[in-house]
Amino acid sequence: MLNMDKNKCVIELRNVSIYHTDGNAKHPKKEDELVLTDVNLRVDEGEMVYFIGRVGSGKSTLLKTLYAEVQLLEGEGRVVGMDLRHLKQKDLPYLRRKMGIVFQDYQLLDDRNVFYNLYDVMRATGWDKEADIRRRIDEVLSVVGLETKAYKMPHELSGGEQQRLVIARALLNSPRLLLADEPTGNLDPVTADGIMQLFEEIRSRGTAIVMTTHNTALIEQYPARTIMFAKGRIQEIDLDETFSA
Repeated sequence: MLNMDKNKCVIELRNVSIYHTDGNAKHPKKEDELVLTDVNLRVDEGEMVYFIGRVGSGKSTLLKTLYAEVQLLEGEGRVVGMDLRHLKQKDLPYLRRKMGIVFQDYQLLDDRNVFYNLYDVMRATGWDKEADIRRRIDEVLSVVGLETKAYKMPHELSGGEQQRLVIARALLNSPRLLLADEPTGNLDPVTADGIMQLFEEIRSRGTAIVMTTHNTALIEQYPARTIMFAKGRIQEIDLDETFSA
């Protein structure tokens, strides 16, 4: 049985196996293709962890397992204090309110401005006091540097600003854990660097960040724990030795 320190640990996986799905991501079957096996991982609050590896190595599938888009079938797993093996459908909104998710394709509402992209999420996740909603939106827009863009439409923002809006959305409920799937993949180097500086600020406030990336230059500039995905397994590696070799 997992003995997760509720005050510190946000992810703990033991002897986990992850499967590709047959098109039903929420309910994979064991006869589907095995993606990862013998996954053991612990992430604490305030940690930055990179997932690296080739396309198809299981990085995004493991992220989906962490936010319960893919069901955990084998092994033990707890995320932000919740047991992934025994999670019920009614528990999903509560789980996802305790984490933030940053998608590469943004998934913004094109017919709503910056403010209402955030406002609608807050209403949907249980915020009901107008003053509290507006105060929290002001706070997160200030954190991500978009305080002057509240009434811009998404198409009026640059790629970097759109990604900052996605990060603001992920921060609305003060998550203990932020999951980011290739958050700098579509950005130029200068803009990507700004996103990494923002992540560093968020991490310094105690939020754990797990990020998939192919950009080893960013890892070299912003070093942190790095997990390599290869041949169906994960392994923590020391990139300092790689870069100095």
